[in-house]
Amino acid sequence: MRRYIAILVALVATSLPALSQQNLWHDDATLSPVVHDDGRVTLRLYAPMAESVMAVGDFAAEPVAMERRDDGTWEVTTEPLPSELYTYHFTVDDMANVCDPSNAYMMRDVGRQMNYFIVAGTRGDMYSAQNVAHGTVARTWMTTDEGSRRMTIYTPAGYEDGDSCYPTLYLLHGMGGDEESWLATGRVAEIMDNLIAQGAAEPMIVVMPNGCMQHASAPGYSHEGMWRPYMSGSMDGSFERHLAAVVAWTDEHFRTLACKTSRAVAGLSMGGFHAMHASKAYPALFGYVGLFSAAIFRGEEGVALYEDVSTRLAAQFAAGVRLYWIGIGRDDFLYEENRTFRAMLDAAGYEYVYYESDGGHTWRNWRVYFVEFAGQIFKE
Repeated sequence: MRRYIAILVALVATSLPALSQQNLWHDDATLSPVVHDDGRVTLRLYAPMAESVMAVGDFAAEPVAMERRDDGTWEVTTEPLPSELYTYHFTVDDMANVCDPSNAYMMRDVGRQMNYFIVAGTRGDMYSAQNVAHGTVARTWMTTDEGSRRMTIYTPAGYEDGDSCYPTLYLLHGMGGDEESWLATGRVAEIMDNLIAQGAAEPMIVVMPNGCMQHASAPGYSHEGMWRPYMSGSMDGSFERHLAAVVAWTDEHFRTLACKTSRAVAGLSMGGFHAMHASKAYPALFGYVGLFSAAIFRGEEGVALYEDVSTRLAAQFAAGVRLYWIGIGRDDFLYEENRTFRAMLDAAGYEYVYYESDGGHTWRNWRVYFVEFAGQIFKE
């Protein structure tokens, strides 16, 4: 235990200069990460009292052992990696999960902090800010008789300077997420800027509401204070009803094309569940529907809005759906659930687009699904 405490003290000590004064100089010996031109990535951690350090991330199937140098720095260099955004952390002596103190780039998924790096190229460039026209992200509050709730909204480049109206995508997060999730971990602003600049997507407004009805906002942004993120969500029918109010509020406060054929709803996991149920509960609202690793049959029992799925789907498709898009990874724990749902759609003869990928229930897949879906909506 004493050695473990000493290791943590040593790790914290490496960060103290940055806490006490502006960090004007950087020690190249612990520069991390270093993304090489050939796609290899070098990770380093100064931990002189550690006996073992592992690099853990989605760049490798298993934790990777790092080698100790004479100066107490641990280091590993990967094989060349495909272009992508990768997340990682360090495990010290099988006990302490440590973020990389040399890497300022962080993202949060529920309550877990991760460092990330991007390998340039195809997907990596899509998830990176490029020298293109940039849209604007607003953090705003929607106030109703039931109180105020926070949301984030992306508007495309040129929105502030013009008077045009735009189609709107309502993009929903998963269990444990919040209105910051798709921006921070999903890279929505970077993706939309790049897709629009390439002509691969129509300029659109993207509304990202908070889907956890127990809280007004992400942690630390409301009167609720700095509550600890947890696997929170709302699958009791309350969010679907709230989403209809979000649409009305957005149409009132932003220059939207306020019609079904200019509205889309999509979401990941719990958000896919909400997108599926909200779109069939309000068939006049959304012309495009995207389900990303959707938790199709996970709602609370006894909620009328979740019952009579077949009947509600029939009404929805009879009213017209321009695109019904389903994406899932072959290793996703919701794969069979989605296959059952597709069999229901097939039996009824409903048209939909199906995208199956490698991997499981991961942000790597959800970013891909978002790129694919965003490039197919509002094209007619």
